[in-house]
Formats: sequence, C-alpha cells, structure tokens
Amino acid sequence: QVQLVESGGGLVQPGGSLRLSCAASGFTFSMYVMSWYRQAPGKERELVAHISSGGGSSNYADSVKGRFTISRDNAKNTLYLQMNSLKPEETAVYFCRAVRGSSSYWGQGTQVTVSP
Repeated sequence: QVQLVESGGGLVQPGGSLRLSCAASGFTFSMYVMSWYRQAPGKERELVAHISSGGGSSNYADSVKGRFTISRDNAKNTLYLQMNSLKPEETAVYFCRAVRGSSSYWGQGTQVTVSP
C-alpha cells in the first residue's frame, strides 16, 4: 500500500537547522510532484515548498525562500527538506505530499519545535 513516512523532526534552537526526510513506497515516486506542508497549532496547513517529478524545478513559500531547500532522490524514493535559520514561529507539524493528476497522498507528519 502507499506509504509516506516523514522523519527528522525534533527540538531545535532558533537559528538552528534540521533536515526532514520523507520515505515513499507503494507508488511510482519518480512520477509524482512532491511537496512539504506545515501546520502550526490553531492554524491552517500551508504549503512550504514543492518540487517537480524529475527534481529540476522547485518553488517555495516567500517566508522560507533562501533558508529552506527541497530536494529528492528518485533512486531512493525519498524527499528531503533542509531547513536553516529556523524561527520559533515555524514550530509545526511538517507533512509531505505526493500528487499526480487526481491522486494525492499524505504522510502522517513529523513535529518540528523551534524553541530556546
């Protein structure tokens, strides 16, 4: 069955870095656009970044441009999000998502907490 499993979250100090991973299985990963979303307590889920199926094109929310980098390894069926210069307001559950046409899959999320 389809699985998206995020990992790499945790507690980090403001200004610190984390690298999230999303391991995919059960579908043809290389054919799907992949995205990272986040949802803070009491807020709507928001798009952080997405990357084309081949990895040649990516886009970011304005709030993370220059600090976050999305990447993928289609040979390993894995999506990544490198997050630098993290801010307390970026505390949230981070989700990965796979989309192709009308098919959409979500992971269960990984908690990122940015706090002194």
